[in-house]
Formats: sequence, structure tokens, C-alpha cells
Amino acid sequence: MADTDFRAETRDWLQANCPPEMRKPVESDGAVCWGGRKWRFKSDAQKLWLERMAAQGWTVPEWPKAYGGGGLSREDAKTLAQEMHRIGARSPLSSFGIWMLGPALLKYGSEAQKQEHLPKIARGEIRWCQGYSEPGAGSDLAALRTSAILEGDHYVVNGQKVWTSYADRADWIFCLVRTDPAAPKHLGISFLLFDMASEGVSTSPIKLISGYSPFCQTFFDDVRVPAHNLMGEAGKGWDIAKYLLTHEREMIGGMDFAATGRDALHQLAKTALGDAIPGLLRADIVRHEIDALAFGLTMERVKDEAKAGQGVGALSSMLKYYGTEVNKQRQELIMAINGSDSLLWEGETKHEGDMAKGWLRSRANSIEGGTSEVQLNIIAKRVLQLPGA
Repeated sequence: MADTDFRAETRDWLQANCPPEMRKPVESDGAVCWGGRKWRFKSDAQKLWLERMAAQGWTVPEWPKAYGGGGLSREDAKTLAQEMHRIGARSPLSSFGIWMLGPALLKYGSEAQKQEHLPKIARGEIRWCQGYSEPGAGSDLAALRTSAILEGDHYVVNGQKVWTSYADRADWIFCLVRTDPAAPKHLGISFLLFDMASEGVSTSPIKLISGYSPFCQTFFDDVRVPAHNLMGEAGKGWDIAKYLLTHEREMIGGMDFAATGRDALHQLAKTALGDAIPGLLRADIVRHEIDALAFGLTMERVKDEAKAGQGVGALSSMLKYYGTEVNKQRQELIMAINGSDSLLWEGETKHEGDMAKGWLRSRANSIEGGTSEVQLNIIAKRVLQLPGA
């Protein structure tokens, strides 16, 4: 199909099917749709938008149609994103399954695993969380100690994870476990998928300085996981983990740019201050929006190169580092634009203190998914290939 035909058809479809409510800016994290068995839709419009987009395969437009995707080319997927942005359409679904597990399943999963899990991810039926970090294995992830011992046709999992985002709301977990304690630490690690409703799984939310509790401690006590839920080969989970991390870091770095419907800073400033925007603040806003635009174009270039078979690899560390810095800069400027009002912590008029809490939350961007220091080391060694790095 010619690009002009696809664009016209997409524009017509979005105009007819995107509810007006789903064309308004996302005002709070609570308005973002995560899906899953425990999800309660915030409105009929949110539910309808997800159902319509999932039926089109456009929650995951580039995935194969056989797994619930749209089967679109990279170019057509970009056109879809542009047309959604044109009308301010929100993303119908946010999902670790889409951003992280899905690409790994497509590369390493068995056909049975793809058929079982990918369509449910695409439809927003199952919400996933990530079981990576442990109390003694954060940046040094390969030091993880959560064990999985094969007993007959099941693995028995024991251990603890920490900073497990939304574990208390997730349905399933993709989890790194040690299946061979005698192997060198980067070996003997396997990649398991299992239901969070399994007997022996428990979670405990961790309250952050922002007041939010997106992270959890997660405990596994003799959890029995069917052996067919092993993804890839036993002892080869580190390869999958590294591949998935490239997508996680790309996702974290680009999260501020994936929020379709989010107002640009100059729009926020005009709403809050009218024409009385101080010169220095105006210059900072312009500088930020130029940086954000340049970064967005860099992400597009890297994705195009990946689609052409060049892969993302260590460049994901560059995207993660710079993207989180740009996001922190945005939060700083939102606070500056709104002045003392941005310090309000409670009250419906300020969306329950979302500005202050968002600023505090952005501090974690430089820690989660691998600290900024770790990313800079990777960039120095594997991207810039500096001597002695």
C-alpha cells in the first residue's frame, strides 16, 4: 500500500474510532491504561479505545498478525504514530509486556510460548512485571541468588527480588533465576515465566520519597513453575537478560516521548503564565524542547538502524542515559513554570500534587534500569571504545 493511501486510511480510522476523551492530555499517571486481570478501566472510553486498537493489532503495530500485532512495516508504524500525535490520541496501552518481554519472546521464545503470551499482551489481558534486581544484585545483576531447582517437570523457585515495578498489580513475572549454582556467575542463570498467583509468591510495596509505591519487594517460597515456562535454554538466561535490557533502557530513555497527548513545555508555560514568561525561563524551555526534539530524532534513527538489522546493543545505554537526563530537565522546568503552586502536595486542583511527586519520581530515572554511572561506563567502553575504559 502506498504511504499516502495508508496515511489517509489511518487518519479516517482514527477520526472515526478514537473517542474524544482519549484525545485529551494525560493529566496524571492514573489515567494511563496498563491492562491486566486486576485492571479497572477509568472510563468506558478508555476501555473502548483499547478494544478497538487491539482489534486492529495497533497496540503492537509491528508485531506479526499471528501474535496479535498489526503486521505493519516500520514506515507504516511511524505513520500511525504521527497520525495519533496529530489528533492528540493517547497510547491505548502501557505494558512491560510490550516494551520488554514481547521483543525477547519474539526472539527467544518457543512457538508455544509466543502463541500463549503475545496475543494476551497485545490485548492488554495480562500485565507483566520484571524479576531482575535483588537486595545484593542491583547494578551487578549477575550476582543474583534466587534459585530454581528442577524437580521432575517443575522448577522450585526460592529467593527475593526488589524494585519489582508494580509487582502487586501484575499477573505474571519474567524472572531471572539461578539454575546452576556451581557455574560462573554469568552462566547458570535461566529465564522463567510464571503466574504471580502461584502459591508461594508474595509482594510488599515500597513507598518512595514521592509518596508513590510503584516498586515492591517480591518473595518466592517454594514456588512451583512448570518446566515448559523456561524461555530459551537452561543456563542461557543471561543472553536473554542482556537483550531485554536493551529494550528496557530504550523504553526508560524514551518514556517522556512515548506519552502521546502530553503537553509541550511551551504550552504548559503559556497556560500557567500567559505572555508573562520570564526571558531566562523562556530560553530554558526552548533549549529543552530543542534537546528533546534532537533526542527524539536520534531514537528514530537508532530504531531504523535496528530494523535494518544493525541492532541497538550498547547504544541503548546512550538512549537511557540522555533520555533520563532530558526527562529530569523537563520536571525541573515544570516546577519552575508553576512556582509555588508546584510545591502543593494534596488537593484536587493540582491533581494530588502530581507536579511535586513527578519531580521527585524523576530522580529514580537515573537509577532504575542500570544507574547512570553504569551507563556511562558502557558508553565509554562499548560505544566510544575509549582506551582503558
